[in-house]
Order: sequence, then C-alpha cells, then structure tokens
Amino acid sequence: MQGSRFAFGPFVLDPGAGTLLRNDDPVAVGYRGLKLLAALAERPGEILAKAELMDAAWPGTAVEEGNLTVQIAQLRKLLGPAADGGEWITTVPRVGYRFTGAVEKLGDAKRKPPPLPSKPSIAVLPFVNVSNDPEQESFADGLTEDLITDLSRVSGLFVIARNSAFAYKGKAMDVRGIAEDLGVRYLLEGSARRAAGRVRINAQLVDAVSGDHLWAERFDRSLEDIFAVQDEVTGKIVEALLGRLRAAPPRNRPKNLEAYDLCVRARKLMDDSPQSAREAHLMLARAVSLDPGYAEPYRWLAMNHWMGWVHSGGPTEANRSVALELARKAVALDPNDAGCHWVLAYLLAYERSFAEADAEFAKAIELDPNEADAWAALSDIAVLDGRVKEGLEHIRKAFRLNPFPASWYYLALGQAQYAAGEYEAAVETLRREETYHTSSRRFLAASLAQLGRIDEARAEVELFLVGNPHFSTRHWAATEPLRDAATLEHFVDGFRKAGVPE
Repeated sequence: MQGSRFAFGPFVLDPGAGTLLRNDDPVAVGYRGLKLLAALAERPGEILAKAELMDAAWPGTAVEEGNLTVQIAQLRKLLGPAADGGEWITTVPRVGYRFTGAVEKLGDAKRKPPPLPSKPSIAVLPFVNVSNDPEQESFADGLTEDLITDLSRVSGLFVIARNSAFAYKGKAMDVRGIAEDLGVRYLLEGSARRAAGRVRINAQLVDAVSGDHLWAERFDRSLEDIFAVQDEVTGKIVEALLGRLRAAPPRNRPKNLEAYDLCVRARKLMDDSPQSAREAHLMLARAVSLDPGYAEPYRWLAMNHWMGWVHSGGPTEANRSVALELARKAVALDPNDAGCHWVLAYLLAYERSFAEADAEFAKAIELDPNEADAWAALSDIAVLDGRVKEGLEHIRKAFRLNPFPASWYYLALGQAQYAAGEYEAAVETLRREETYHTSSRRFLAASLAQLGRIDEARAEVELFLVGNPHFSTRHWAATEPLRDAATLEHFVDGFRKAGVPE
C-alpha cells in the first residue's frame, strides 16, 4: 500500500514518506521541491514542460513561472554536482527541465507490519458481488460493513475498521500479505448473490498465519432473512475465535430494504465533496421517509448537517440545532448503536455540553471498543480540552484500528501534533495527499509559522482562504469546544504568526 522510491547517486527519494536521504542521512528539502524532484526522477531523461512541473508542485493553483525557477535553483544547490561533475537537473531553454542522472526504481517502501494484538484480531474483506447485476454491488458492500460492525461490538476481538478493509476491494493480494499489512491474524472473505427475492452468501474464516480454513458455510435464504444471516455469521465467527458465543446487545435493524440500500450508498459519500454531501442528504432523507423507525439514517443525517458547517466555513445556528436533534433521535431509536452515541457526543461537545458529551463518548466505547471513528473524534475533543497526550493516544489507537482511514483522521492527528509542539511531524502529516486539500491547511500554516517558515505559512493561509473566505481566528475560537486557556492561546498564536485573519 506504499509508493515507489527512487535511488540516484547517493540519494534515495521516497515521495510517499516525504523524505530525501543522502547516504542514509535526511536532507532538508521543502514540500514543493520534493514534489518537483519526484516528478523529474520518475521520468529520467525526459523533458518535462514547465506547466507540467508547476502542476505537480502547485496542483490546482495558478503560480508565476518565477516560483518554479526558484525551486529548481534550490534543488540544484541541495543535490550538489553529479558524479561526472555536471548537474542532476538540466534546463531545456523555453521548454522545461530534464533529470539527467541514472535512476533506479526501488519499488514499494516496505512498511513495518504492526504487531499482532493480544486478543484475536480479524479483518472482514469486501464480499464479492457474484450476481450479474452491478446494482447489487452496494448490497455486498452493506453486508461487509454490517459484519464489521457486528464483530467490532464483541469486546474480546480486535476488528479492523471499514475504511481499511475496503482499501483492498478489487485488489488481488494473498491473504497472508493483507493480514500482515493490517496487523491481524484472521480474515473473513466471501461472496454474495441477490436475485429474485433470494440471497446466497458464501463465507469462510481463514487463519492467515497457518493458512488453515477455520470455518466455511453457504447460506441460501429469503432476502427478508438477510439480517438473521448476518447475526448467524457473526455468531459462528465469534464462536470459532473465542470458543463461546458472547452476544452483544441487539442493534436496531431496518424494516425496509430500500432504506437500508440508501444508507449503504450514502455512507460512501460522507467524507467527500460538498456536492457528494448534497447527494448523501437526499438519499438519507428518503431513507427516513421509507423507514422512520430506523436509526442509522438519522445518525448520518446529523453528520451530514455537521459537514455542512465544515464546507460552508463555519457552523450556523440552524444547522447545529437540526444536527443535534437528529443525533438525539438516532440514539433514542437505537441506544445499542455505538455510532449513534459518538456522533451525539461530538455534537454535544461543540454545544459545550461537556458532561453529557463525555458520558456519550464513554457509552460509545463501552458498546464498541473497536469503533475507530469514536476514538478519532474523541482525540479531537481531548486535544481542544488541553488533554494533548490523551488526544495523541486516542488518534494513534484510531489509526491502529483503521490504518487506511478517511482524510479527517489526518487532520485530527496533525492538530494533536501541533498542540504537542511536534511541528515538524504536524507538517509531514498535514501535507499528505489524503488531507492536504481540506481545511487542515490552517493547522499546517500554524505549524510552519511556529517553525519560522513564515513565507510558506502565508502561502498556505492564502490557499486555505480560497475555500474558507469567511474564516477568522475569533470565530474559530468562539465555536470550537475549547476548555483550556493555554491550548487556545497556543492555536491563536500559530494562526496570528501565519497571518490568518483575526
């Protein structure tokens, strides 16, 4: 799951990790320089046009050619002369630049696999849709997600989160490699076929260490029995891994399968663009009208309204009120769903109802100790409360449960690193592709400013304000759930140094 590295002369460039080594020693190269060097080293000997290089280093941003000239000059100075005394990067007048050194592509950088947890650990791989109808893809995905949720609620298991399991969808990899990648011992894989009111599910549980198949079964049932099948599969796996069935409190199940399908499709749009958020809103509103007693669409609608705050640059009173009401409704309909509780907890914290928020977070983790999103959300709130060490522990736990998460995890990690004074680490986190184009740029700018890199910080503020034109430090301080004066002052200080509007 890692990117390729490039070796030339005494250097090794790892674009994915954002590092350049000379004889195994780190070279201090800026973000733009790293992007330019990666683009050139990937195609040695080829002439890359100036426009192409500027797009690699400043994607989606109009910049003057002089910026490219400055970055190339800095790269040449950092790299020094090549072995033959010439330059690594040559200029092709009026056209662009070319990398002239011999480059060896080293392939994937091997990430050290995480150690196995002390309890039985499992990942549920995306079930394969074996029907002839591509429209049934969301049904297979929903089955996978529900099995992940049901297993996650068993306290005796360690369960990898949905985002990371779906990173392998459609990829041909051996089970041992996937298990090692995710740091788990067991994998559940299978297929689903839905047609003419019937559903056929094949599932098998594999021990990736020994290669043994611990359990396998085929289910051929009426579509109306799908949730009973899910419960049965969960029970069989728990029994195989723990030796006995430990039933978690039952969750609220949908009575309308169309509402269920709409929720499955909407989940995938929650972390995406404002346009996707609007599509998700329509799907979820329809799900509520079809099945008003089903908790899940209310939970996601609450988050949908909250994401509306993010995309519009700040919360409005109306959206806050509606989101909180929807989250309370979700918990009332399904008090055994950890997701409903952490969403309510998060929104309550933003309303500064801290005691109630703390209780809801505690309930979410009691119901599902493997709920990675709950740990990530709790990290955000803990950091803003001044409990920075605790916040770092929470976000690291979230990443262990969800190694390939949604972009907002990186924002939470970068924010925690800034609060801890780990500015270099924060810059590295917040410049990752997963989060770089989100509102995380405000924390990136603050981190750069604290490192004394004022010009870079101001450039990031300009880019941030393009997408958040109404943002101000005063408004941010008034609306974030900040309980600790020192933490507030630390963030405000970074924003001011970076040039964020007061």
